[in-house]
Amino acid sequence: MDFSSIFRLIIVSAFPILIAITFHELSHGFVANKLGDPTAKMMGRLTLNPIAHIDPIGTILMPIMLLIFTNGQFVFGYAKPVPINPMNFKNPKRDMAISAAAGPITNILLSILSILILKFIIIPLSVLFPEALSMTVMEPLIMIFRSSVIINVILAAFNMIPIPPLDGGRVLMGFLPYKQAVSFSKIEPFGFIIVLILIVTGIAHYFVIPFVNLFLRLLQLF
Repeated sequence: MDFSSIFRLIIVSAFPILIAITFHELSHGFVANKLGDPTAKMMGRLTLNPIAHIDPIGTILMPIMLLIFTNGQFVFGYAKPVPINPMNFKNPKRDMAISAAAGPITNILLSILSILILKFIIIPLSVLFPEALSMTVMEPLIMIFRSSVIINVILAAFNMIPIPPLDGGRVLMGFLPYKQAVSFSKIEPFGFIIVLILIVTGIAHYFVIPFVNLFLRLLQLF
């Protein structure tokens, strides 16, 4: 992949990524607030402003560097986690799991919305527009919304890997008995390292790819 292709990929992917991570993190804080924890609200994280959720290294530098040095074959990044204090919940274990699940669920809903916009607005309009305008305006929009579908599905699937601090790990702890949940939570300080090892060794693909394929097949219904 040459630099022009990488630059084009960055341009097409930048907006969907910002939308995906913004709504992902916002949904965590929004649901937590509804369940009794106002921590995210008090810290100004219940906002659609992506700047509040961007981590300079995890959201910008790391994905771009990986995109360049792996020729677009491997991209990984993260946003600033929304602060949640489970002690504010009436049922900390259950409500923490619900708050965690809100992120991936939101990304799936964004994928569905992107498909509906493509199918019922952008693609029909592209047929009506003059060819020159369609190529310069509608084609980039089609690429952006197709990218939105893939990015949101991948983000949802990746975050459901059952390793804390990923959302899947927190959801799993919500289903485990209290004693087992406490024991499982002890791996959280090493969770990021474990996830990186799973990615580098390719083991994560055996979890993420089936989820991605399942979600994409279900999205074809739309």
